[in-house]
Amino acid sequence: MHRAYQPRFTAAGYLEGEVHSTVRHEFVDGEVYAMAGAGEAHNLIALNVAARLRSAVRGGPCRVFISDMKLHVAAWNAFYYPDVMVVCNAADAHTHYKESPSVIVEVLSDSTAGIDRREKLLAYRTLASLREYVLIAQDKRQIDIYRRAPDGANDVWLLESLGDGDLLQLESVEVGMSMAEVYEDVVFMNNKPVSLIDSAVTAIK
Repeated sequence: MHRAYQPRFTAAGYLEGEVHSTVRHEFVDGEVYAMAGAGEAHNLIALNVAARLRSAVRGGPCRVFISDMKLHVAAWNAFYYPDVMVVCNAADAHTHYKESPSVIVEVLSDSTAGIDRREKLLAYRTLASLREYVLIAQDKRQIDIYRRAPDGANDVWLLESLGDGDLLQLESVEVGMSMAEVYEDVVFMNNKPVSLIDSAVTAIK
């Protein structure tokens, strides 16, 4: 989704304005950016991932939020709208934004891929709670996962890249999903939608 620059704001002014705005904005240290709407593939992927996560964590302490919930990154004086995030901290109870996600998922687009891979990667890794940052392509079956190093080294992140046939494993919340689940009903350039039924038949063969 594209971001359009608007004049400088305070964090308090931004939050107040966002309550009444019909357009979502992201806030980075006083700069406010209007967010354009996402396309069909973007929405389907985000919904597929959120639905799978919601089903897996239901009944436990974790909660799944989609693109209308803000994320506050205090170290950057920023508020973002992740496509999907999982919060497992019961104390993170603010109703308009969250501060301690374990997992963040962004669906890449041409206009925001650079922001997601650079600015947001740097910002999100300052969150002590974050364990996994997932970047999902919408024009092909490709996923990149940044994981915080298991030895507790906060500044060390490991990158895993997944392709067609691989399993997306979110270790921090013990949830796995196939590429067919992530891309279900998404139509690529060859106009062939991903089908869970077709995938299962192929696996049997």
